[in-house]
Amino acid sequence: MLVDEVEIIVKGGHGGKGRVAFYSKMGAGPSGGDGGRGGDVYVQTTSDLYALNKFLSQPECKAWDGQLGGGNRKTGADGEDLTLIMPMGTTIYDQEGQEIELNELNKKVLLAKGGLGGRGNAFFKSSSNTTSRFAQSGLPGVERKLILKLKLIASFGLIGLPNAGKSSILNELTNAQAKIGDYPFTTLEPNLGMLNGIVIADIPGLIDGASEGRGLGHKFLKHIEKVKLLLHCVSSQSDNPLGDYKVIRDELKKFNPKLLEKEEIILLTKSDLVEKKDLEKKLKSLAKTKKKVLPVSIHNWDSLQVLIKALA
Repeated sequence: MLVDEVEIIVKGGHGGKGRVAFYSKMGAGPSGGDGGRGGDVYVQTTSDLYALNKFLSQPECKAWDGQLGGGNRKTGADGEDLTLIMPMGTTIYDQEGQEIELNELNKKVLLAKGGLGGRGNAFFKSSSNTTSRFAQSGLPGVERKLILKLKLIASFGLIGLPNAGKSSILNELTNAQAKIGDYPFTTLEPNLGMLNGIVIADIPGLIDGASEGRGLGHKFLKHIEKVKLLLHCVSSQSDNPLGDYKVIRDELKKFNPKLLEKEEIILLTKSDLVEKKDLEKKLKSLAKTKKKVLPVSIHNWDSLQVLIKALA
């Protein structure tokens, strides 16, 4: 299961307590050291799309606390930092409206500072207070409630109605092993594949009303927002391929009108399953969109080569 949205709480480590201590030599005075600083919380990006899954069972993430100050004015050890691993393409939202976009691989960002350690009693020694017995307890680390939302970063996005052949094309073009089946919503989460170093995403089937929550597509429409080129799959077995095309375009418009501005190629899929005359008729119908239209079949290597050349 791909988790693409989750809420977590991050906490910097608590600063360590200052120590109350005295030198063993009579009259030497306070010797308690300061507490250690609490650890910081960082986030670092990874190419693992499933990295958010662990936060379902671990929603609270806290760095280590600073240690108690020592005698002889020794400062306690600092708390260990905590680094959270999140997929590239994650956007982090906090309650103050701040956003952090993680669009660079291995990028490391500070999320929550640890608290300062408390002062030991040696710090408070003075001419008027030569035997101070007071030490500070240390400060708490920063605590933030965050919402993490993943949007896939892919160059090409395969979209279309259920059973339009998206997963089959992804498998044929790349090293992906997306599940294939002749029933609605075979694809339950986005699948990714790599073609000549370029990422292709298979977005689960959209349907009429997806932008309003029908079907599964509404969960994944956001993943289309960062895709550079849309590969709009329309089945050649459809009685109304132009109508199918318009259904998806309407849902994109309702979700985010800017999606209609993306470059797009229409793929008339399963072209081997219809008569040549019928195929030509459907190609002519889709030509009304004024988009580039390519007939494609996973059983016709030449048609796949034409597609690969178009993508290059």
